[in-house]
Amino acid sequence: MAEYDGRGIHGHTVEVIGRRILSGEIAEGATIDGVALESELGISRTVVREAFRVLGAKGLVTARQKRGTYVRPRADWNLLDADILRWQFSGRSDVAFFSNLHEIRGIVEPAGARLAAERRTDDDLAALDAALAAMVAAGDDPDAMTKADLAFHRALLAAAHNELLERMEVVIEVGLSVRDRHMHGSGAAEDSVPVHRSVLAAVRRGSPARAEREMRALLTRAVDDLSQLRRTRRGA
Repeated sequence: MAEYDGRGIHGHTVEVIGRRILSGEIAEGATIDGVALESELGISRTVVREAFRVLGAKGLVTARQKRGTYVRPRADWNLLDADILRWQFSGRSDVAFFSNLHEIRGIVEPAGARLAAERRTDDDLAALDAALAAMVAAGDDPDAMTKADLAFHRALLAAAHNELLERMEVVIEVGLSVRDRHMHGSGAAEDSVPVHRSVLAAVRRGSPARAEREMRALLTRAVDDLSQLRRTRRGA
């Protein structure tokens, strides 16, 4: 279990159960056999109980006397939880996940760019400049590019100075991180720096309509890149 050492046995157990729930391997309404988990994973009853507690806080499971711990209906799950977003990706097709991601980004980020153009401060522009510079410096390094891309979009939402909008970064970041690792590691994506630079230029000029338009153009490019990647994979 070396790959989970950084998160510890508790984190490993939470992730194993969470992924099984999100993938449907453990169905809604199903009772989870804690004793079987102890044997399968080589863990203690205390670890299982702690994992159930964490998953309960995420809305995935609950417990009743005589029934034990069971999976709650999907409607009760905290789908905006960062872990659940990651696990959901692992249990569904790329197409479904990325389609949902694009719809959310299309609602949130153009509005965020518009507000950022109206409200950005010098510190906000400095953060955006730094993220863009990091994208340029990343070159062909997919991990560095992903980190810089995430920093740019995080800084853009922060520049909108809307607390609730900024909280949407968890959706954007988890999904964008998965997308970027697919794209920047594939060689299929075109240089994304120019479209990000155009968004920043509009925000710097204080042009809300232009910033929103440039962000929509960036998102359209993202969809086109994914389509190209899928075509490349089908032709392989």
